[in-house]
Amino acid sequence: MKKVLITGATGFLGSHLVERNLEAGRRVRVFALPGDPKAAELEARNVQVVYGDIRDCLAVEKAAEDIQIVFHLAAVVTDWAPKRLFSQVNIEGMRNICRASLKHGVERFVEVSTNDIFGLKEGVVMNEDFGFSYWKEPYADTKIEATKIAWEYHRRGLPVTMVYPCWVYGPGDKTFVPEIIKALRDGALIFWRKGALVWPAYIGNVIDLLMVISEHPAAVGQGFLVHDGVSDTFEGFSAKVAESAGAPKATRYIPYWAAYAASWCLELIWKLLRKKSRPLLTTYSVKNLGSQLRFSIDKAERVLGWKPSVSYEEGFKKTMAWFKTVTGN
Repeated sequence: MKKVLITGATGFLGSHLVERNLEAGRRVRVFALPGDPKAAELEARNVQVVYGDIRDCLAVEKAAEDIQIVFHLAAVVTDWAPKRLFSQVNIEGMRNICRASLKHGVERFVEVSTNDIFGLKEGVVMNEDFGFSYWKEPYADTKIEATKIAWEYHRRGLPVTMVYPCWVYGPGDKTFVPEIIKALRDGALIFWRKGALVWPAYIGNVIDLLMVISEHPAAVGQGFLVHDGVSDTFEGFSAKVAESAGAPKATRYIPYWAAYAASWCLELIWKLLRKKSRPLLTTYSVKNLGSQLRFSIDKAERVLGWKPSVSYEEGFKKTMAWFKTVTGN
């Protein structure tokens, strides 16, 4: 019976990964911040919880003892947080977990990175062979540095494999789809580029690939992009959400330059006023939802024989059905 450690286990992706590992009969240990109420819920289900901070190298080292497989998901995953926190958690946290995993001789180190690390190149189909390209945004750029650290430790002998998820959605999502629904209902959703592309990655498909690469011998030393196999426009995705949620469709457009200027000004005001809340618009979100990037997942099928088991259409239906169940509307 494999014993696994999951960091970031109480988040959207992590909670699904815990469930899948339990279903697979693995012994699960999670590393969670002290006081995390979701971690306490896991303890009640006989999941071993080690409390600590990913920035604390000694706590991380303790968590990695007697572990065969490490899934590293802990990160600051947002477009608005102090830059120092991004660096401490995403970069130094990665260094801590890699160091501890190498010391304890784990059999597989699985890192959840992001498709953002490949940058904002349009006019090409990006795959895993593309080099890293910085956004000048703290989330994307610290994830690049973290990914570099993981590959550095792989060269030292740590059996690293990783995934680069695109736009993850599904039951339990507390950010993308719910925020779109709220914006639609408030009449606040606007577009700043026609035909901007999103690459939906249903949570079940991402978890499927994570489970495969945690044991497949050909996955060591490799990274894999993951999405549902198709793209959609941001307008198209939002229209589907509006129809399913019974909300008015968004139809307003503003120029890209105006959206970017507004986001830059809002961020400056938020910083000057030291506001903790997220601005309505950020430079990262303008770049992210105003691009026409293209990504291939052919490598996962070619190397691992993996393809998405849930179509975009089916994943979307499951997501909206879940949302209606938990909200009642």
